Amino acid sequence: MKQIYIILSFFLFNSTLFAQSDYLTESQSEIDNRMQWFNEAKYGMFIHFGLYSQLAGEWEGKTYEQYAVWIQANADIPAQVYAMLTSTFNPQEFDADFIVKTAKESGMKYIVITTKHHDGFCLWDSKYTTFDVASTPFAGRDILAELSTACKKYNLKFCTYYSLIDWHHPSQERNIDGDDRWGHWGNIRMKSGKKSEYITYMKNQIRELVENYDTEMLWFDGDWVYWWDMASGEDLYQYIRELKPGIIINNRVAKRSVFKKDFGTPEQEHPGESLNYPWEACYTMNDSWGFKKVDDNWKDAKTVYEKLEDINTKGGNLLLNIGPKGDGTVPKESIEILLEVGEMLKNK
Repeated sequence: MKQIYIILSFFLFNSTLFAQSDYLTESQSEIDNRMQWFNEAKYGMFIHFGLYSQLAGEWEGKTYEQYAVWIQANADIPAQVYAMLTSTFNPQEFDADFIVKTAKESGMKYIVITTKHHDGFCLWDSKYTTFDVASTPFAGRDILAELSTACKKYNLKFCTYYSLIDWHHPSQERNIDGDDRWGHWGNIRMKSGKKSEYITYMKNQIRELVENYDTEMLWFDGDWVYWWDMASGEDLYQYIRELKPGIIINNRVAKRSVFKKDFGTPEQEHPGESLNYPWEACYTMNDSWGFKKVDDNWKDAKTVYEKLEDINTKGGNLLLNIGPKGDGTVPKESIEILLEVGEMLKNK
């Protein structure tokens, strides 16, 4: 009996290894099949929205020059203090149908929403944390479900952004050895012996996104931290593909400088020539990720259109960001630019 158990254990262990290698060593035809919609999409909408949206780039009367989504780091706000923003998060004017319809009319084919940015706040009611919408005055609404439903209505792909780092989770802490906001918060410290616990937390939440919202893509960020290595990224990639084999995952799930599956992600820039793998350039519509009330440096429609054409010509997609305000409304400048680009696309 013991010999049979050992043989079975060996078989199951090695079968798992073989299964794991499948997703990391797919054939080109398998990759092409899975990536078809992405390669044909060409143009998508990024939505940066969360607790930071209500601050609009300001803290205690001071405006910070950097990205609005980084306000906790920019102002060096302790996690416990920042978490109090949940008491005022109530974006009642958020209109998923209007946003997705606008994306459709603008020529976009998919939407990516920040379900959890670096601050750790979750835009859905997660079973694994109380730092989410269920602990705010907005409880009862489900932005992700509303967007997913609207995407199905208008035939767009619904996709989700998820940060690998988490300024709120107890496994991590502000890096006291840092010299600036990047050192303190960008390179957030993983507490000793806590990485496994945090990976379990992430996998549980990612499973919620896949099973509850049928996300077609997972868009990761934060891969630069010292404690997130290639092995961790490849393991997470494999886990997700086992949950949903046809899902698309960006290269930031591991170390982006090395890992290129499923697509590359240049940010606020794009290559001057075609690449030998799928890629998507993400850009802000003004200067900030997330709503920032003093940022009125909007790209005009002609600039966006020419950028889209140049990126598409080189084989890439453009993922263009909007940043809803704290009440959920989208700045009118964003809507006007998007619709004008849409008209240009129809008339080209």
